[in-house]
Amino acid sequence: MLDVKQLLADCEEKMDMSVLHLEETLGHIRAGKANIHILDPLRVNSYGAMVPISNCAAITTPDARTIAIKPWDKSMFRVIEKAIIDSNVGIMPESNGEVIRLAIPPLTEERRKALTKQCNQEGEEAKIAIRNARRDGIEKLKKSVKDGVPEDVEKDAEADLQKIHDKKIKEIEALLAAKSKEIMTV
Repeated sequence: MLDVKQLLADCEEKMDMSVLHLEETLGHIRAGKANIHILDPLRVNSYGAMVPISNCAAITTPDARTIAIKPWDKSMFRVIEKAIIDSNVGIMPESNGEVIRLAIPPLTEERRKALTKQCNQEGEEAKIAIRNARRDGIEKLKKSVKDGVPEDVEKDAEADLQKIHDKKIKEIEALLAAKSKEIMTV
């Protein structure tokens, strides 16, 4: 017989993972402010291994429009600069021999709207994933009635699953509203 509490916990975990994925995805979207996470996808060759830039340099944001990268090994300057130039970050690095600086340009109005649209699209994908988790849970609950779970337990579990779903959708809406505000703030 199906363990209803375990099923609800599994569905909630899937929904949590969707929310976390959205948070991470939104963190990578550049909102006109310096954010070190835009460098997360970049890999550089350090002693024969492809590693994230953060593994071979200190990355800081000295102000709202600048990212400073200070390699621990002087030989990594050219490698890091080349990785940034070859990437789709879209920012030209400036180096003075000690620190590589990335000046974050202000966003245009149309770029802000495009980024907001991209965020909303990511949010919609997360909502779809949450709805799918709810649907799968409801299907398992309906099948469990045939296996001997009482109908009132199944209906209560369905209502609980809907409450979890609504809570996660609200979390996504809050994340999207915060990111849109961040992007649209000049």
